Amino acid sequence: MAQMKIEDIRAMSPDQQDDAVLNLKKERFNLRFQRATGQLENTSRLREARRDIARIKTVAAQRAKKK
Repeated sequence: MAQMKIEDIRAMSPDQQDDAVLNLKKERFNLRFQRATGQLENTSRLREARRDIARIKTVAAQRAKKK
C-alpha cells in the first residue's frame, strides 16, 4: 500500500475514512507482530502506516471544525 495523498483522503466520506483508519491500525498491529518475531522486511511501512493514520485523523478534525 502506497502512502496516501491528502487529496485522496479529502475525497473520502467520513465512513470511508473510519474504515481506512481501522484497516491501517490492523496493518500496524500485524507489522509490529512481524517486527517482534523478526519477520518484517519493509520496516519503513510501520512509519508510513502511522503517518497515514495521522493524515486521515487530521482531515477528519478539520472537517469537524468547519461544521
